[in-house]
Amino acid sequence: MSIRQFLFASVAALVAAPALAEEVNVYTTRQSYLIEPVMAAFTAETGIRVNLAFVEKGLVERLKSEGSRSPADLVMTVDIANLNQIVEAGVLQAVDSPVLKAAVPADLRSPEDKWFALTSRARIVYASKDRVPDGEVTTYEDLASDKWKGRICTRPGVHDYNLALLAAMIAHHGEDAARDWVAGLRANLARKPEGNDRSQVKAIWAGECDISLGNTYYMGAMLADPEQKAWAESVRIVFPRFENGGTHLNVSGIGMTAAAPNRDAALKLMEWLVSPQAQAIYAETNHEYPVLAGAKRSDLVASWGEFQPDTLDLTELARLRPAALKIMEEVGYDN
Repeated sequence: MSIRQFLFASVAALVAAPALAEEVNVYTTRQSYLIEPVMAAFTAETGIRVNLAFVEKGLVERLKSEGSRSPADLVMTVDIANLNQIVEAGVLQAVDSPVLKAAVPADLRSPEDKWFALTSRARIVYASKDRVPDGEVTTYEDLASDKWKGRICTRPGVHDYNLALLAAMIAHHGEDAARDWVAGLRANLARKPEGNDRSQVKAIWAGECDISLGNTYYMGAMLADPEQKAWAESVRIVFPRFENGGTHLNVSGIGMTAAAPNRDAALKLMEWLVSPQAQAIYAETNHEYPVLAGAKRSDLVASWGEFQPDTLDLTELARLRPAALKIMEEVGYDN
């Protein structure tokens, strides 16, 4: 059975199901449509209902104000900085699960077992098919080279995705070298940093720049949008590497709240989300990479090719985020 057929069957089973005794309450910063397919499959298989609450802003503040009375069992969010912020707020509990530890590599989960990655995404370069020859994009460090003068577009430097990349640069080379790098990147900008990752691809399509930084999954999102498909088709994905490392990764992840009124059901959901079946559904829906070794990638994601992931500890990137923000502001990247 294909993933699409399985999803249809799961939703049908959910609609026909009687009232459910067990439930799990999830606070998430991810749009519901990105999560509902995998949750419907979980409910169809286990009979446990999943209640999703989209919390776009103020997730930590909400959990802290609710305290032990919080109805939330789990939190799902993206970016290591956000996961680390939730841990530091003291609103998550450790989860000692052999299933989760076996499925999620050590560098993609909290050392204290307070969050576990569910999918990963690479911070790559979108390059014009017409104006950037194969092999011209090499390393992240090379993006500060004079050859890229006036050819680069990015979203604002203070966005979490770019701060995580700069934190990785600090981890690899130190603050002074990272400051020089981001100053060189700024000098190569074709325009003031603005918009989101898709806006940069649109700018390449319009001829305003030749390359941009972006996350891999936006390619899938753009190809699915009739208006943005032409933008996506004007570029190709290139996986740069750090000179002494691999391609920069970030994650989406999940953690159990300290309150967790439905702990047993919540643990079942966490463990199910790292199963081969769930990993394939979730990764395909989001155009992301599964964290479970051997889990199926979507055909589109597989078509982007292989790359060597960087092996930096993600918690180190979270620790270096304040230094990255300070450097971005000192350099005046967004001015």
